[in-house]
Amino acid sequence: MHDPSSYPAVRLAAEPDDASVIANSRDQPEWFSVIFDRYFTAIHRYAAARLGPGAADDVAAETFLAAFDQRDRYDLTRPEARAWLYGIATNLIGRHRRGELRLYRALSRSAARDDVEGRVEGHADRVTDRVTAEQLSPRLARGLESLSRGDRDALMLVACADLSYAEVAFALNIPIGTVGSRVNRARAKLRRTLGHAAEGI
Repeated sequence: MHDPSSYPAVRLAAEPDDASVIANSRDQPEWFSVIFDRYFTAIHRYAAARLGPGAADDVAAETFLAAFDQRDRYDLTRPEARAWLYGIATNLIGRHRRGELRLYRALSRSAARDDVEGRVEGHADRVTDRVTAEQLSPRLARGLESLSRGDRDALMLVACADLSYAEVAFALNIPIGTVGSRVNRARAKLRRTLGHAAEGI
């Protein structure tokens, strides 16, 4: 982790926001390691919830490589880079769509996590509750598999990455109204799949 005292003196005592770090990294690439330190764990967790821990290693690494390459195009009026990074990660996850669906399909058939009558693991309250895909209940995995890619992306960014609708709209480059429609549609479909256990999703 970076000690704020190690930042250049011109940054004053306050820790610089993401936009300032990225701006500095354009001329001093080593600054970008601050963004990596701030967000790698969260991005890896999100990728693991979508693809499992193995693929998450590659997706998380690729996310920060892509972000580094795109840092000259970052909108410096946005002080927080979180939604930008999740957008990059989601695009990369899209390239692994078959792997994601294969994982959910395998989990939905898992006898080891067979669902009990009317019961889904506590993860259903927030869909994934910030855990890896391997810990999803079979019924929840089946429900996620049944969603369209767009609906699943929007729902997982809200439920797993804890982004606001506005942040999801930025991450996916879609109108905020579309985010609401996708999330509502995904939740309705999951409720039909999970029954009363989906309350709160």
